Amino acid sequence: MGWHEHDEAVFHGCEKFFRPGYAANLVCSWIPALRDVKQKLEAGARVADVGCGKGATTILMAKAFPKSRFFGFDYHDKSIEAAREIAKRERIADRVTFEVAKAKEYPGKGYDLVAVFDCLHDMGDPVGAAAHVRSTLHPDGTWMIVEPFANDELKDNLNPVGRVYYSFSTLLCTPCSRSQEVGLCLGAQSGEARIREVVTQAGFGRFRRATETPFNIVYEARR
Repeated sequence: MGWHEHDEAVFHGCEKFFRPGYAANLVCSWIPALRDVKQKLEAGARVADVGCGKGATTILMAKAFPKSRFFGFDYHDKSIEAAREIAKRERIADRVTFEVAKAKEYPGKGYDLVAVFDCLHDMGDPVGAAAHVRSTLHPDGTWMIVEPFANDELKDNLNPVGRVYYSFSTLLCTPCSRSQEVGLCLGAQSGEARIREVVTQAGFGRFRRATETPFNIVYEARR
C-alpha cells in the first residue's frame, strides 16, 4: 500500500508525531554534530531535503539559516502543495522551493547537504536512492540520514519506543516499501548495520553515527 493511498489524516498525524523531535533537535544538536555542515549553512549552502513531506524539516532549516537555499522533494503531490502553502505563510518562499520528485530522480547537482528524515526505510529501493544522493552531492558534501532509533537485534528493540516503531513499520512503512520497485523493506527498526550496508552499496566511502536521541539516530555519509 503506497504512502499516497492512505487517508489524509496519516500525513497530518505523521507530521504531528515527528515535528516536536525535529524542532527540539535538528538545528541545535543534529546539524552541529555533522562535520563542517553548520558553518556551510551559516555562510550559504545548497540543501536538498528528500522525502520532505509537508516540509517541516525544510522550513525549520530555512528559518535557522537564512543565507542558504533549500529544495524540498517528495513524490506525494498533496504534501508538496501543503509545504508550499506553509512556506508562503512563514514568508520564506523566496528561499525554499518544493517540487514533486521521487528520491531516485530529484533534480539538481552540487548540494552541500542532502537530508532524509525518517523516510529512507520507507523506500522500495533505498540503495538506488542512496546512489542518486551521492551523484547529486558536491564532492565535499554531506548526506544526513535520520532514522528511527533502533538496535541491530530484535531482542534489543523490545522496549516501549521499539514497540511503537514496530507498529508503525508493520502498518505503514513496510507496506509502503513493498508497493514500490525492489521492495527492500528495511522497516522502521532496521538498525545501524542495515543502514550502513545500504550506504556502502551505493558507493559512499565514509559512514558514521553522528548523534542520537531516544527516538532517532542521525547518520553522516560522505564520499
